[in-house]
Amino acid sequence: MTGNIPVHLQPYISKQYYQQYSPIDHAVWRFVMKQNHYFLKDIAHPAYVNGLKDSGIKTESIPKVEDMDTSLEKVGWGAVTIDGLIPGSAFYGFLASRILPIATEIRNIHNIAYTPAPDMIHEAAGHAPILLDESYREFVKKIGEMGAKALSSKEKLEVFMAVRHLTIVAEDPNSTPEEVKEAEKQVAEARTKVKGLTEADQVSRLFWWTVEYGLIGELDNPKIYGAGLLSSVGESQSCLKDDVRKIPFSVEECTKTPYDVTKPQPQLFVCQTFEDLVAAVDQFAAKMAFRKGGTESLDKALLTDSVATMVFSSGLQVTGTLGTILKDKYGEAIYFRTKGPTALSHDNRQLDGHGKEIHRKGFGTPIGCLKGNIALEDCSVEQLQDLGIKEQKVAKLKFQSGVKVKGNVKSILLADGKPILISFKDCKVTYKGKLLFEPSWGTFDMAVGANVTSVFAGAADPNNYYAIPSGDEAVEKVEQQGWNELETLYGEIRSLREGSEWDEQRVTQVLVSLEEKYPKEWLLRLEILELYKLNHVDHPQIVLIEERLQTTVWDSSVKQMIQRGLTLINNSQ
Repeated sequence: MTGNIPVHLQPYISKQYYQQYSPIDHAVWRFVMKQNHYFLKDIAHPAYVNGLKDSGIKTESIPKVEDMDTSLEKVGWGAVTIDGLIPGSAFYGFLASRILPIATEIRNIHNIAYTPAPDMIHEAAGHAPILLDESYREFVKKIGEMGAKALSSKEKLEVFMAVRHLTIVAEDPNSTPEEVKEAEKQVAEARTKVKGLTEADQVSRLFWWTVEYGLIGELDNPKIYGAGLLSSVGESQSCLKDDVRKIPFSVEECTKTPYDVTKPQPQLFVCQTFEDLVAAVDQFAAKMAFRKGGTESLDKALLTDSVATMVFSSGLQVTGTLGTILKDKYGEAIYFRTKGPTALSHDNRQLDGHGKEIHRKGFGTPIGCLKGNIALEDCSVEQLQDLGIKEQKVAKLKFQSGVKVKGNVKSILLADGKPILISFKDCKVTYKGKLLFEPSWGTFDMAVGANVTSVFAGAADPNNYYAIPSGDEAVEKVEQQGWNELETLYGEIRSLREGSEWDEQRVTQVLVSLEEKYPKEWLLRLEILELYKLNHVDHPQIVLIEERLQTTVWDSSVKQMIQRGLTLINNSQ
């Protein structure tokens, strides 16, 4: 899939260093997957249950992303490896391109029930299987397209960076409680600077309450389809209890409801069908800047302080960071200027001679009709000439807004026989005595358009606007690390399970090491118990291990995992 990935998304792609997964990592994966296969078969949507069987994702070991890519390829999708939490616009950009971005880290055993950090279990066990359903795929692609174009704010970007740092610290087994608390403090401080709800916030909430935490079917007997629930061993079952409020799905309610990634959700939204979701997001998209355009949308782009694309009614697309908006007495935008590198495009293709290197210091242009309510984009070449707009001739343009443009017409760029860009030399642009452009600044390229019909985050032609990543970087080689003692013990049990012969002596040696050095290692004891029940159902160690697991004082979440592990073992014989 990497050959089809837009340039601006390629920097987020990383590698899956498969040999770096430890035997404990594989044991964590195996535990969650076995739980999913057993407990979710009756409470998850059939699309997930069937997808889990058809996806080829194995229970016994962490999957390779390249294998998942092959599995999704048969339905027109793909999968790539990413490095943890990435910006929302990039994440949605992958989905819009029909690519599932997969964070290849895997939660540590202490967070086996749930982790706020994206990981292999969440992506592979949560998202991937249900993508094999056609209606669901359509919904995810649509919400990806919305999210990729949604406008955010610079304050929100600061929140993202703080949250990303928190997820890294929280998942790092070497982090101290003080470091986690400091990271949480940074998130809280960043959030205090945020004012209002951006489009990106609304899409994020909609995504959370559907793709991540959605329920489907009847309100009093729903099924799970959200990946966050499907990949959470704990919440996948507790979410269906009566103390979690079930609310009929609506876009309005979802976008008004905030969420906390660190806690179980107190309420969930229930849609009836995936087709209902598709229709609902289409209605919501109609209210977004990329569909509405106008001054309101320009104002939103100004707040982002990031690259956005402004589309004129002529079809001309201006990509850059919006710097200033000039408005008339009615509050309507009549002129805007970008700051920094700007590119001009049409039909999502950059215009020759109008890339960032030409407009490296920004781009300014009027918006609106000429006096007499004349929309230049509706004019033929002959009509332009009647207005005095002819190459190598001086033209004087007076806009209804009061903006005046006077200069020698250098060229007129047409698309389908109609103008989209008029370039002037020796040009002066003014508004009520205020100088907007002077001749010494060079060529004045004026966008043609009575109004701005669309504004969206990112570039019209990302493959040309963004720098192409270097392809000659040295490939990092990572040697398989040596496992510590506990990891080696897990590896021993895995080897015995996958081998053809039962070796009681080796199992006993592992148990002795556990008793001497690792009294709180519950998952490996469950794996040993499973081996005994498969190979020596009357062995006295079975009772001893069960007693140890049930009488030791555990944290409530660990106790819950142990009980579910025992239930699965006892019902799998």
